Formats: sequence, structure tokens, C-alpha cells
Amino acid sequence: MEFVCHVGTAEGRVLRQVRHAADEADLRAELSREGLQLVAVERGLARAARPSLAAWRRVRVPLAELVVFSQELAALLRAGLPLVQSLSMLVERQRQPRLKGLLARVVERVRSGGELSEAFAEQGDALPPLYASAIRAGERTGDLETVLLRVVRYFRLLLEARRKVYTALVYPSVLLGLSLVMLGVMALFVVPRFRVFYDAMDLAELPLLTRITLGTATALRNQLPLALAALVLAFPFALRWSRSAAGQLSLGRLRLALPVLGGIFHGFAISEFCRSLSTLLAGGLPLLQALEIAVGAVGNAWVRDRLAPVIERVREGAALHVALAETGVAPPIVLDMVQVGEATGALDGMLASASEFLDEEVETRMQRLLQLIEPLMLVVVGGLVATLLVSVYLPIFSALSRIQ
Repeated sequence: MEFVCHVGTAEGRVLRQVRHAADEADLRAELSREGLQLVAVERGLARAARPSLAAWRRVRVPLAELVVFSQELAALLRAGLPLVQSLSMLVERQRQPRLKGLLARVVERVRSGGELSEAFAEQGDALPPLYASAIRAGERTGDLETVLLRVVRYFRLLLEARRKVYTALVYPSVLLGLSLVMLGVMALFVVPRFRVFYDAMDLAELPLLTRITLGTATALRNQLPLALAALVLAFPFALRWSRSAAGQLSLGRLRLALPVLGGIFHGFAISEFCRSLSTLLAGGLPLLQALEIAVGAVGNAWVRDRLAPVIERVREGAALHVALAETGVAPPIVLDMVQVGEATGALDGMLASASEFLDEEVETRMQRLLQLIEPLMLVVVGGLVATLLVSVYLPIFSALSRIQ
């Protein structure tokens, strides 16, 4: 269940938060473990506290824009400017329409008495869930600018990791696309013209390889309109399925099952989890709340589903490294580093080191994959082109040999 509640802190402040718990008793117990006191629950406002349909449909703010905004906000706060004045200055000089509209709503919410973390949380999917939670941690510790700079560093590392993965996949993707286009043009337009030429030659029987090539090209050409129509009709259903919980779970598991690429996707997902958890813990968030956010920040739905039981196991009193080991998705090196971090009280630092190690491993695997896939694709594409050319010219060579 979702509770909109007023929570009292040890410093005497009263915060308005949105919490998830099985019932009110569980909510009170969770707040008590965090050193907080439940003051009141706004049951009637639980639905209103959820982002509106328009909010969920907002386009996500790109991470690069969010990084620049966060860094500028941290600089203004460190210079001693009040929060509302800093936000207003950033809204006025903002040139990106998506972020400008979002910041305008945030400023109005803060001016009306709301907290900055609450204002960002109300923006729905426009921002990463980790962002509002990290700011809430900064508000609790009274060191918002330091938390903002830590979030900036986290987003920069995430953008750099994504850039490396995408850059590594650009060349193979372009090569594969151009190869498919070339083979398609040859099969649909070039090869059928040779059939007319063969009919004019009045050959008794074409070689088997030529008959296979002509039959495949004819089938592709005849069925292409039907195949395109089927793809157009199936696309909306496939898109809806891919966005559903079951579809994301299946696609996440499929990505991990891919040969070679599966290990890369797996390492990237665990790195996301470790880096998110490290950032939240370093910002002062309690472990349970940080775990809930870090698990939700994992991009791969299947890995996210496997990590979800960790939250309950830690709530029951299990050590984090034990709970992670039970999922079967965390590599042994990560489990060892988490165990050391728990024993030494430096869990956030060890998680950051684990994410850096995984990032380096992902980059190494990508480089090895590129070294393997580029010559392999050239050989495969070259073999297909050579087979097509041999199949269409083989009857000509056969006819010339008989004439001689």
C-alpha cells in the first residue's frame, strides 16, 4: 500500500513523505528503524499524491541536461544563495523547454512550502527515481550541495558507461545494416533479372545452387508486401507487450541469454545497482530505503526482479552480502567487496569500487567482442555475396563449357 504521511525527525522537523508498506503497523516499524516517528497519515490524499497521467506521460529529461542543472544548482547553493532564488535563476536561463517546464513546476511547489525532494518526486517518470531520493537524503543531512555533486558524479559515470557501450556497437550495427540492404537489393532486384536471361538462353536445367537462389529471391519478392504489412500491424502490439511487466521481464532475460553479449548486459546491470546504492548510502540514506531505490534503478527487468527479494531479506536482519548471494545474480567479486564493506563500515566505498571494476570488465568484453565480430561479419557477408555471384553466373559458365 502507498501512504502519504507526516514524519517527525530527531531534529524536530516534520516531513511529508510517500511511503510503501503492507499496512500502517509495518509503516510505523519501518520508520522506527530509521529513527523517525509517524505523526499522521493522509489516507485520502494517497491517490492525489501519485503523479497524474500527464506527469507519467512527460518526456524524460536527458541525463546530460540534468547533470548541468544539478552542477549549477550545487554551485549557487555553495555560494550562499537561497534555494528558491537559485532555482528561479536557473529557470530563467534555461534554454531546454522540457527541463524549463519541469523546473517551473518545481519552483512553484517549493514556494508553496513543499520540500525540493517532494517537488522533484511529483514529476513522475520525467526524472530518474534516484534523483528525488538523493535530494531527500541531502535535505535530511543539511548538506544538499554535496549530495548534488555526488549525484552529478554518478550520472556522469553512468553516461560514460552508456557512451562506451553504444559507441562500441555503432560500427557493427552500421556494417550489418548496410550488408542486409546490399543483400536485399541483390536478392529482390538483381537476381530476378537473371531469370529472364536464363529463359532466353533456353537451358535444359539450371544448377541446384542457382535454383535455390532464384527460388529464394522469388519468394522474398512475392511475400515482401505481405511481410511488411504484417510487421506494421504487429508493431503496436509488440510495442505494448515490450512495455508491459511480463514483456520487460522476458526481454531482460533474453538479453542475458545472448551469447557473449549476455555477460556484458549482466555486468552493466549489476554495475548500475552497485553505483546507485553507493551514491544513496554516501548521501546518508538508510540501507533499506537505499536498497529499494537502487533495485528500482536497475535497467534490466529480469535482474531487477531477482534483486527485489534482497530488500525483504535485509529487513529481516540478513547481511547484505548474504542476501545478494541468494539471488544468484551478483558476481563473486561483488559479494566479496560487499562483505568487506559491511565488516569495515565502508559499504558505500566498496560498492563504488565494485561498480568501477564491473565497468572496466564490461569495457574489456566489449573490446574483445569488437575484435571478434568485425572480421567475422566481413567473412559472413563476403561469403553470402560470393555465393550469390557464383549461383547467378554458374549457368553461364556451364553453358560456355558445353559450347567449347
